[in-house]
Amino acid sequence: MEKDLIQKAQKRDRSSLERLYRHFYGYAMSVALRYSGSREEACEIVNDSFMKAFDKLDQFSIDNSFKAWFRRIIINTSVDYYRKNLKHYAAMDIEKANAVTYDPDIIDALSKEDILRSLGELPETLRLVFNMYEIEGYKHNEIGEKLGMPASTCRTYLARAKEKLREKIIAINQIKNEGAVR
Repeated sequence: MEKDLIQKAQKRDRSSLERLYRHFYGYAMSVALRYSGSREEACEIVNDSFMKAFDKLDQFSIDNSFKAWFRRIIINTSVDYYRKNLKHYAAMDIEKANAVTYDPDIIDALSKEDILRSLGELPETLRLVFNMYEIEGYKHNEIGEKLGMPASTCRTYLARAKEKLREKIIAINQIKNEGAVR
């Protein structure tokens, strides 16, 4: 069914393009939300991604995975969005992250929403580097190339992102534990 839909969309059939949009909107939004600072930014990234995908749909090979192809477009659109809006993001100091010990069972007590909210609260650059490295599997040199920074800076941003996530997770866990004691 998906292949038929894509083939019709490649022929610019309006209803097929619309159905393709509706079919992959939730998936696209879930990827974009990890990279964006707000739902509004994610919507803009998703819409831009669909525009790019529809413009290049004739280049898509039906034998490949549309989802993987589209995911790459969403990630690249997120990176483009970041670069375009870089001047609006607050500058942050880059410093080495100190190792923090924590209870590994803390993660088990968190909901998916807690984790996504914590990730969404990271500063833009940290969130972008964390997602690209930890979730998408990019190497530091690839991230640096896409973002226009040295690989060593990417490593520092990743360490800082992990430190901030640890702090947020510990704080959430403390709040949950305080609620359970009462």
